[in-house]
Amino acid sequence: MTKEELIQEAFKAMKNSYAPYSKYHVGACIEATDGRIFWGTNIENASYGATNCAERSAVFSAYSNGCRRNTIKALAIVSDGPRIAAPCGICRQVLCELLNEDTPIYLSNGQEEKETSIKELLPMQFQESDVIHS
Repeated sequence: MTKEELIQEAFKAMKNSYAPYSKYHVGACIEATDGRIFWGTNIENASYGATNCAERSAVFSAYSNGCRRNTIKALAIVSDGPRIAAPCGICRQVLCELLNEDTPIYLSNGQEEKETSIKELLPMQFQESDVIHS
């Protein structure tokens, strides 16, 4: 799948967004190395802490279906906002544990695009090695 196709899949996922409070719609799509794709979208809740972001929805779906960091080829995150969508801090922490640090991450709002990685989005990551002591 091309970068453009993955971004378009994320826009399809965004149509399922449930964002009655923020009105900010986000879609995400993961492509696995075997060609499978996994959609995610933001699902809000009146108790904001119970809200789940699109990229976490997509990566949790991929993991629930047997993918792991070495079988995730790329991630696209899109929004209908005035600038490109970028993962929030919680999502960056989740992605640094569940993606390879150089997995391509494509960001778009339909007008502009950026290619990045979790290594670039979250330098000096807090990782497994920081919490597991022998």
